[in-house]
Amino acid sequence: MAAENSSVTEFILAGLTDQPGLQIPLFFLFLGFYMVTVVGNLTLITLIGLNSHLHTPMYFFLFNLSLIDFCYSTTITPKMLKSFVSKQNIILHAGCVTQLFFFCFLVISESFILSAMACDRYVAICKPLVYTVTMSPQVCLRLVLGVYVMGFSGALAHTGSIASLTFCADNLVNHFMCDIFPLLELSCNSTYVHILVVFIFVTIDIGMPIVTIFISYGLILSSILHIHSTEGRSKAFSTCGSHIIVVSLFFGSGAFVYLKPPSILPLDQGKVFSLFYTIVVPMLNPLIYSLRNKDVKVALRKTLGRKIFS
Repeated sequence: MAAENSSVTEFILAGLTDQPGLQIPLFFLFLGFYMVTVVGNLTLITLIGLNSHLHTPMYFFLFNLSLIDFCYSTTITPKMLKSFVSKQNIILHAGCVTQLFFFCFLVISESFILSAMACDRYVAICKPLVYTVTMSPQVCLRLVLGVYVMGFSGALAHTGSIASLTFCADNLVNHFMCDIFPLLELSCNSTYVHILVVFIFVTIDIGMPIVTIFISYGLILSSILHIHSTEGRSKAFSTCGSHIIVVSLFFGSGAFVYLKPPSILPLDQGKVFSLFYTIVVPMLNPLIYSLRNKDVKVALRKTLGRKIFS
């Protein structure tokens, strides 16, 4: 996987901080985050799989979101935790490119699954009479397949661009993971074309879902304003509330990192913003959807009840 003429066969991940006094506290903090992420997302996946009343389009997309978040966090966090307890967090060139591929694949897939969920909410609120026909199992399956195709194609483009770079001497990656801009900074050949590739694909992979979400929620808001009963409006808003919170956290932090040139946002600050969409969002998603969702609470009580009874 190493590029031709590249003298670098391995990288050293600098991690989040170089202050010794913060290493152990941060290790336990992010270990706790990771455990909550794993337990929360696996619990949501299990509940949706075991409870037939959750076998609806909304929860089909939520199932895939939880699966993406679990894989996403597992791709990043264990390697980051190692940087807190080892003197040098070394990763092979091939391992770095592999981590970058799965990171790009999962983060792009998450952006498109969130836009698919927005479309689902639009149909549920604005076209309730044709909801079951419009969001049929075949349509949902095609949407999710499209999500993963976009994730794969975007990851292939970014990874191919980075894998073609030449790294001459410096192998210290100023990040807790193999991300695009820190690797571009280490390259000893021209990165203009590679930066252009990044902005084109990031604009597509973030821009398309954001436009879809804005259009969906614009139409939803227009529909809600035509509902005369206060109870009906409240129910419609609560249906979308969890999704709006997740979308704001994910796209807000992601766009701030990737839609600004590295010269405007220094890498040290970029690392902090990266924590939101790589560590915090995958942890919060299952909590937001379970704490604000009566169906998930009922499913949890039923599943626990069955376990206790058996």
